[in-house]
Amino acid sequence: MREFDERPWGSYEVLEERPGFKVKVLEVKPGARLSLQRHARRGEHWVVVEGVADVVCGDRKLQLQKGEHIHIPPETNHRLGNSGDVKLAIIEVQLGDYLGEDDIVRLEDDYQRIE
Repeated sequence: MREFDERPWGSYEVLEERPGFKVKVLEVKPGARLSLQRHARRGEHWVVVEGVADVVCGDRKLQLQKGEHIHIPPETNHRLGNSGDVKLAIIEVQLGDYLGEDDIVRLEDDYQRIE
């Protein structure tokens, strides 16, 4: 049974999880974005498979088209957004010794999820 979760910005589904890595598909609604965040124990690799991704990675801001990718190292502030008018879908590969959802430090959030 695959894990699926709806979020205010869209949804994610875990496609595969094994020791040391997890693979997800994230779908981001038009006009939505995830929190500006970082992770202590994992890096992430994003591949755009549908739409255009607005990406913040450290102090870089860029747009990625379908087929383009970026690596987010551990402890790097990052954000994924969709300023377009069609759904954004990315494949996210998480790599690290701990891959739990509680390894998220939110720095900014449009949905008031910062404690």
